[in-house]
Amino acid sequence: MTEPATGTPRRDRLRRSRAGRLFVPPSPGESTRIGEILRKETVGGALLIGAAALALIWANTPWRDAYTGLANLTVGPAALHLDLSLSTWAADGLLAIFFFVAGLELKREFVAGDLREPARAVLPVAAAVGGMAVPAVIYTVINLSNPDGLVGWAVPTATDIAFALAILAVIGRGLPTALRTFLLTLAVVDDLLAITIIAIFYTADLAVGPLLLALIPLVLFTVLVQRRVRSWWLLLPLAAITWVLVHESGVHATVAGVLLGFAVPVVRRSPGDGPGLSEWFEHRWRPISSGVAVPVFAFFAAGVTVVGQSDLAATFVNPITIGVVAGLVAGKAIGVTGATWLVQRFTRAQLDESLRWVDVFGLALLAGIGFTVSLLIGELAFGGGTEADDHVKVGIVVASLLAALLAAAVLRLSARSRAVASD
Repeated sequence: MTEPATGTPRRDRLRRSRAGRLFVPPSPGESTRIGEILRKETVGGALLIGAAALALIWANTPWRDAYTGLANLTVGPAALHLDLSLSTWAADGLLAIFFFVAGLELKREFVAGDLREPARAVLPVAAAVGGMAVPAVIYTVINLSNPDGLVGWAVPTATDIAFALAILAVIGRGLPTALRTFLLTLAVVDDLLAITIIAIFYTADLAVGPLLLALIPLVLFTVLVQRRVRSWWLLLPLAAITWVLVHESGVHATVAGVLLGFAVPVVRRSPGDGPGLSEWFEHRWRPISSGVAVPVFAFFAAGVTVVGQSDLAATFVNPITIGVVAGLVAGKAIGVTGATWLVQRFTRAQLDESLRWVDVFGLALLAGIGFTVSLLIGELAFGGGTEADDHVKVGIVVASLLAALLAAAVLRLSARSRAVASD
């Protein structure tokens, strides 16, 4: 059916009307896939919270030395320089799975998802940039008098999607589904920016030889997946070799996961081919990422001892701790909300009729839950087990709890007022 005057299909007219609004629901083809991702990430978020809570409790009991001993237990072949502690294996190895899935999701969103349309991509991209820039500035300003702490400027820039979605699942009843979709899309862009920051700013010593050698298995992996090869006995060894060589190069090994994810094709060869290879990989690896890799990393990274510490008060007033808390809670809220307002101001797009600005602010507060990647950046910046890294951990835990509580209060108040208005 076409418009009488222009012959424009109704579908195109609907697309134009949606482009003039912010936080529109996903297109029909994306709804089912996004719903499945949200369910898996929500379950993963619950496991993440449980693992972090267990680590915090164990690290503050009389058996805390057993926790520390487990985290520092070294395993792996020394000949390959892979005799690493369990906590390092979790950060460098298991999180590579997390970033592999992130790479799959990033490529799919920008190649075949809603973000391939510039009008729909501008908002989550702008919100992610604002949500990283403002926290970094706040942290830096607070630590100007503490030069040793400035290296941690990127700690409060990341959003933990699994943790945030788990909280949103509890407090988000009665809120439009567009909020969950936007939070997921925001986190996708956030992951891309985070891995870029890690690769550029937290690579201390670069060994060019291993990095160039890593291109060989990476190219072979790319050729095979482009030919739609799914044989694990071919792909998994190539992925493992790529990871080892990137690890040896001095670039954080999680970058290998993103590069491998980018190599996987998204578009199907023909409609009758069934799920695309990217979708096939994501279906198999996302449960491992959300259910195993991230919770295990959180278990080893979140354990910080505060009971019996004579200088506990000094930890809470340390510029690193204050910078992390202020950056995640205030910086994310200001950055995401401010960037959204600027997009609305300069594109003249309007909020979708199902949303209000208080919803946007509540979601921006929720983006202040920065756990997994923030903990990783803290370890890269200050070194695991250092006093500064303990300040980072305390700041992340406090900030994530504050962000969750404030977001719950704002979003529940919004949902309650929406329910009253509809009666």
